[in-house]
Amino acid sequence: MAFGTKDLAPSELDGFDNEKLVAELDKAKKELFNLRFQSATGQLESHGRLKAVRRDIARIYTILRERELGIRTAPSVSE
Repeated sequence: MAFGTKDLAPSELDGFDNEKLVAELDKAKKELFNLRFQSATGQLESHGRLKAVRRDIARIYTILRERELGIRTAPSVSE
């Protein structure tokens, strides 16, 4: 069973450059904050979404770190 959002699969994230990955990371962190706030106030309807967003954040961090270590390469710029 796969968790996370469909548009943030590892194969999709491989195609993103580092700037876009950081932008996606920022967006996911904001969403996680909002979900935690809704959970604390009792307004959250889908608790599974918290787990999915946390996994997306971890997935992005993993790809960024692998690129930093040279395990995974960033996509080449086509001009």
